[in-house]
Amino acid sequence: MLFTSSTSVYAQRDGEWVTEESAAEPEHEGGKILRQTEQLVLNRGGIVTRLAGIYGPGRSYLVERILSGEVIVDPKHDRFVNQVHRDDAVAALFLLLERPLVRPEIYNVVDDEPILQSECYRWLAKKLNRPLPQFGTSTSKPKRGESNKRVSNAKLRGLGWSLRYPTFAEGMEKSVLPNLAKLQSSGA
Repeated sequence: MLFTSSTSVYAQRDGEWVTEESAAEPEHEGGKILRQTEQLVLNRGGIVTRLAGIYGPGRSYLVERILSGEVIVDPKHDRFVNQVHRDDAVAALFLLLERPLVRPEIYNVVDDEPILQSECYRWLAKKLNRPLPQFGTSTSKPKRGESNKRVSNAKLRGLGWSLRYPTFAEGMEKSVLPNLAKLQSSGA
């Protein structure tokens, strides 16, 4: 049994690196439900994968935010964003399903390089020829809590997992932005 959970179960707030051994004590209701489900799967001998924010062609919350012009960068609440390209996430799941299960395990499925949210938005704005995000105080509450952490993929890498897109910038440059340009030129 393999359960796809989320790195949102980590509630750390100080930008620290977290591994599968780090405390996973979410404060939001969805995260609490994920943790309960993870424990059920582990108790039955399964595998838990904690996926970061998934992006790929036609799917990127961060791109949607930049294109909508809704982004406000709050320097007092800047945080690390952990992402994984959908193709790399799928490769990780197949790797885990194809290997013999020795004991119940948890694996983080993230790319190699967490990025500060402000840097990510500035990079996207430049690549998409959009205005730089405004600086100010954000009034919106993150739907998955106030976490700020950098999630490590070292355990999964130790099994031989290699990423096609090791960083968000590489995945966006090679996979998402070319497809976005095609969609925009076709009028879709």
